[in-house]
Amino acid sequence: MISQVRGTLTHRGLDRVEVLTSAGVAYEIQIPLSVLEKLPRDNEQVALHTALVVREDAWMLFGFTAPSDRELFKLLMTASGVGPSLALSLLSSLSPHRLVTSIRGRDVATLQRVPRVGKKTAERLCIELGDKLKAWDGADAVAHDGAPGSADAVRALVSLGYGDAEAERAVRAVIEQAGSAGPAEVIKRALASLQGR
Repeated sequence: MISQVRGTLTHRGLDRVEVLTSAGVAYEIQIPLSVLEKLPRDNEQVALHTALVVREDAWMLFGFTAPSDRELFKLLMTASGVGPSLALSLLSSLSPHRLVTSIRGRDVATLQRVPRVGKKTAERLCIELGDKLKAWDGADAVAHDGAPGSADAVRALVSLGYGDAEAERAVRAVIEQAGSAGPAEVIKRALASLQGR
């Protein structure tokens, strides 16, 4: 099992990176969009928590910035019909917190916004993983649960036409900077950030 890869970021794409270790071995690692945004510049050091998926025709590495995200990725693949590609798509489209709360709350509509997730797949995720995620305490979920009004702020931005993932990123950034700002202020600052002001 390869649980972590640390080395120099030598190449990046929208869905994968290449990391050269100090031993001279380069690993190609598939990543969700949330990881892409947090990567350092090329030729700088990076460390990713990884999950190795073995198939008959390939060995694939998937990388995450937090161990909790890696564990959520593995858990998603325990649902019938969910392979690594779809699990990665779920984590690219929704933050871990939003994904967990959507599955726990049987929010089929939110899950269906993810590419390749139809109604039946969304319902299956809720049925098969809802109970397993009741005790989920990933760092991302804890951070968001403790931020009053963050869910309302995300919903407000989504209603204005922004995607779930970009709305959550903007709200998260504001909360990290402003701390105890009220929902209206969070929405105002996040909107300004999304509009590039």
